[in-house]
Amino acid sequence: MHIAEGFLPPAHAVAWGAASAPFVVHGARSLIREVREHPESTLLLGASGAFTFVLSALKLPSVTGSCSHPTGTGLGAILFRPPVMAVLGTITLLFQALLLAHGGLTTLGANIFSMAIVGPWAGYGVYRLLRRYGVPLMVAVFSGAFVADLATYCVTSVQLALAFPDPGSGFLGALGKFGSIFAVTQIPLAVSEGLLTVLVMRMLVQSSKGELTRLGVLVTSAAGRKTADSAQAVAR
Repeated sequence: MHIAEGFLPPAHAVAWGAASAPFVVHGARSLIREVREHPESTLLLGASGAFTFVLSALKLPSVTGSCSHPTGTGLGAILFRPPVMAVLGTITLLFQALLLAHGGLTTLGANIFSMAIVGPWAGYGVYRLLRRYGVPLMVAVFSGAFVADLATYCVTSVQLALAFPDPGSGFLGALGKFGSIFAVTQIPLAVSEGLLTVLVMRMLVQSSKGELTRLGVLVTSAAGRKTADSAQAVAR
């Protein structure tokens, strides 16, 4: 879902960069606080970033100026909350632009906004809502990863439609065009990403149960879930 280098008009590129900057700064503060207070989480943070980097580097051609791919941001958002994922996603997108020619520097702000900000927040919101109503962990994880992927694709479609409205039908016509073309590859990718995220979470449950409990992902009861949520809110 990366928009290619130089594809957006300069004014749009600057605007999306300005919109993304506050989220990245806030996320950097959250990340620094997490590492300072819980240095043992560094390994899991690195794994979340690597998961995002690898999945989002698997691109499939979808439409001129962009591509479809998994995002991998749902896992990090569930584990460490969306602000931290804004930083991990930004680092991922920056390295991909510099090393893989995937995305670009002029479109970095737009790609950050869709993949590292809106996607994680949408996925995390769905995950938390489902968990609040007692939905099993793995179902909530799948749904969160699925929505994070699709939300990214929806925002990218909006960004492209704003930059290149259809001559006849305007913004809405362009949005329908970009959205329908992306959907062909993005919906199956979102399902696949949800399943893969579930597999990774199952492995983490086996290998890092204590850390997942501290992060509030694993709780033993409804009362425990409420306590964990309160602790997470105070910590952040």
